Amino acid sequence: MAVVFWSALAATILFTLFSGGRTEGDGRVGAPHAPPAATPSAPATAEPAGPDARPGSKHLPRSGPVRLVIPKISVDAPFTDLAIGRAGRLEPPPAHDTNLVGWYAKGASPGERGTSIIAGHVDTATSPAVFAELHRLAKGDRFEVRRADGQKAVFEVDEAQTFDKDSFPSDRVYEDTSTAQVRLITCAGDYDRQVRDYTANLVVFAHLV
Repeated sequence: MAVVFWSALAATILFTLFSGGRTEGDGRVGAPHAPPAATPSAPATAEPAGPDARPGSKHLPRSGPVRLVIPKISVDAPFTDLAIGRAGRLEPPPAHDTNLVGWYAKGASPGERGTSIIAGHVDTATSPAVFAELHRLAKGDRFEVRRADGQKAVFEVDEAQTFDKDSFPSDRVYEDTSTAQVRLITCAGDYDRQVRDYTANLVVFAHLV
């Protein structure tokens, strides 16, 4: 998918989505362009191992995710599809469900070549949510996505960074990569009660191993 579509979508996803379920509205995200559907990947493959082999060079065929398992922070959550609604807005996961993650279903699936987007709430109006401890992930930590085809896509964290929403690096986060990568995204920073939203976003960058 073209970077220009991701950039347009990113500019709206990260400024509005995942405000902890504290907003009174429907929580949908304005998206001026609906990204095109992902192109299905070829069968699983990997480049020859060696000192110059790139991490994340292998990839899996397209298949929807079933569960996200992150042992370090005790996450074991089912997925829901995130799609563009009738108003041209990306629908977030239901804010009332504290143990649910969403993936952008028209983008790359986890393990497929490209950048797969997985997002979840950090809290709700009454309690912590699925990504409350996402900030604890660090380089080298691993997690897995169990897929509908029965395969487990294991990912290794490259880095975790918090970005102010006013200066969110959309191109970097949403770039259409040539390898199988994942971005785990949630809210971070302070909660601004005037605008009923968090001031930053936490992004975990990871690649398929």
